[in-house]
Amino acid sequence: MKLETERLVLKSIDESHVDDILKIRSNEITNQFVKRIQLKTNYDALDFILTIKKRVENKETFYWGISLKNQTNLIGTICLYRFSVDRTEAEIGYELLPDYHRQGIMSETLTTVLNFGFNELYLNEILAFTSKFNENSKSLLLKHQFILEEGRVDEGFPENLVFSLKK
Repeated sequence: MKLETERLVLKSIDESHVDDILKIRSNEITNQFVKRIQLKTNYDALDFILTIKKRVENKETFYWGISLKNQTNLIGTICLYRFSVDRTEAEIGYELLPDYHRQGIMSETLTTVLNFGFNELYLNEILAFTSKFNENSKSLLLKHQFILEEGRVDEGFPENLVFSLKK
């Protein structure tokens, strides 16, 4: 499913995006606040893409690659996943290559995906988990009216803060 903004295209990822996904998910700056296994090879990136494609097909997740309208390469990703059993709550996750930080790209992307989540999927609440050290992510969430859930814990990730946005 493709979404568009004034400057961006949010599109499905596929095998043609192996190099882009490897670049995004192996970037040290992008990964500095995320606890995950870093991709190291094209095979790792392909395996990740195939896993995501299966989750999208099974309606377990909505996952988009982010491109500038005049480019085909991906500069980041955004997803809605970890849906509640009744499909009224989901988690949002996002990442953007450092060369594209501080240009309003993720804000534009987030606005579009929040609109999709609340108005197309009829979610009541969207959660975001981010490192307490990730000032850019915290600022982005607060700008979009997310509320810090004081005392709420991201199980297994003690350095994460939990934010929520209700419809």
